[in-house]
Amino acid sequence: MSLDIDIIKARAKNEYRLSKVRGEAMISVRIPGGIMPAHLLAVAQQIAEQYGNGLIHLTTRQKLAMPGIKYQDMDKVNAALEPFIKEIEVETCGIEVADTTAGYQSIGGRNIVACQGNTICQKGNIDCTGLAQRMEKHLYPNPYHLKMVIAGCPNDCAKANMADFGILGIAKINFNAERCIGCGACVKACSHHAVDCLAIKHGKAVKEESKCIGCGECVLACPTMAWQRDPKQLYMVKLGGRTSKKTPRTGKLFLNWVTEEVLHAVIKNLFEFEAEMLDGKPIYLHMGHLIDRAGYHKFKERVLRGVTLNPEAMVADRIFWAEDQYVANMHVKAVQ
Repeated sequence: MSLDIDIIKARAKNEYRLSKVRGEAMISVRIPGGIMPAHLLAVAQQIAEQYGNGLIHLTTRQKLAMPGIKYQDMDKVNAALEPFIKEIEVETCGIEVADTTAGYQSIGGRNIVACQGNTICQKGNIDCTGLAQRMEKHLYPNPYHLKMVIAGCPNDCAKANMADFGILGIAKINFNAERCIGCGACVKACSHHAVDCLAIKHGKAVKEESKCIGCGECVLACPTMAWQRDPKQLYMVKLGGRTSKKTPRTGKLFLNWVTEEVLHAVIKNLFEFEAEMLDGKPIYLHMGHLIDRAGYHKFKERVLRGVTLNPEAMVADRIFWAEDQYVANMHVKAVQ
């Protein structure tokens, strides 16, 4: 059976991806934050076995993907995805969806990747899944491209440094000198796991504030609970990271010690900036490429326009990316 289907449009609208097998595509489901109810696995299994080739791929963006979908079955698959769309997008993330049986509405903002965060990991400073679900309304069903990653701490297991917009959970660390016994456990932990900003002076721990990244390693190491995370949740933002064939690079520090309210305001402005730079046409480009076009200072002014920064917030005055120019084979040569 031959069907005239524009698979590019099908991908942009319904999350289908072109397959090397003629007449087939792969469908993937959005799971913001990478955590979903276990019973939905049965839905993915049914789609994979009834309409696909019986396989499920766990994607790098924490989605479930079912390959082998026949073009003529796309409408049926869209309807079969309703439990995912209804329970995750509508009920959990609060997205307004007119027809939950019509499949996904856009692929622009990619699935938000997140580590387990402080609901599971002792190193986590924030609830990554909860933040991802609250951020989903900005990315879906927005047609403009953006890759967001959320990490629970600066250890960055989720690779926020490689995202267009990487969020890392951090905390101001309060110190109770009366509890400190000068054992040096926090100093050792900071030196080994973090940024070496602690020392023991006159029998007490002291911190070089300008070096502290708010990771919380000292909190975990202290046997007397002299170090404690401040309950106010704060975030670090890395900007412009990306993989790709064209000048891959790690993100650079853009915002530090900002609140969630700031994150929401900046993301809203960021998509407006993207629409303005692309003349209203949602072309696939990494955020770093758009920043290069506009210049960092123009970008900064636009995305911070109207944003009320919290008192602790810090903003990068300038950003410089050192490109990985492996395309030019600059640093390799044939071995004689």
